[in-house]
Amino acid sequence: MNEFDLKAKDWDMNPVHIERSKAIAEQMIRFFPLSDKMRALEFGAGTGVLSFLLKDRFAEITLMDSSMEMLKKAEAKVDPVDRARFNIILCDLDIEEYHDEPFDIIYSQMVLHHIKDTNAILRKFYNLLKPGGILAIADLYLEDGSFHDGDTSVHFGFDPEELTAILHQIGFNNITNLPCFVMQKEISADNIKEYPIFLMTAFSQV
Repeated sequence: MNEFDLKAKDWDMNPVHIERSKAIAEQMIRFFPLSDKMRALEFGAGTGVLSFLLKDRFAEITLMDSSMEMLKKAEAKVDPVDRARFNIILCDLDIEEYHDEPFDIIYSQMVLHHIKDTNAILRKFYNLLKPGGILAIADLYLEDGSFHDGDTSVHFGFDPEELTAILHQIGFNNITNLPCFVMQKEISADNIKEYPIFLMTAFSQV
């Protein structure tokens, strides 16, 4: 059982998780040419909060996560009328391979900083996208490590310019980066720290 299995039970009770997902969904709807003919993959979907906000925008959504308990929560939330629209997959794409028909869009929120080899996972995304497919990544700007209390097993956010360079090297183009949400965390009794989140978008080569 991993740390997210332990967090699954109460995940949807945290209003920040809902507010963050709403902000990301609104920005995706505003800036992307979404279509009800698209096949979507949410990487690190957790309980599917973001995908349930976007479900009417896509023909099919694959929820992928390495936490069985998170996916059980997601499965329980699927309305019977939407059952055929959702494909729920237990897969740790960080260390496993996954083969399927290519997707029109892949998106994730607050997952990339947990992935050890950023370049490798972004290449996997590229190979899973159709030509001209969309990648959307919401994650932390560079921070001082306090977001995860100094846990060195995660990235302390990202420099968007460095991430853009990696995406270009892989073959993505039309890369954009915009702030989309600000999380707050109580560091001490008199210190509330803000952690801004970006939404980076990119397109695979046509």
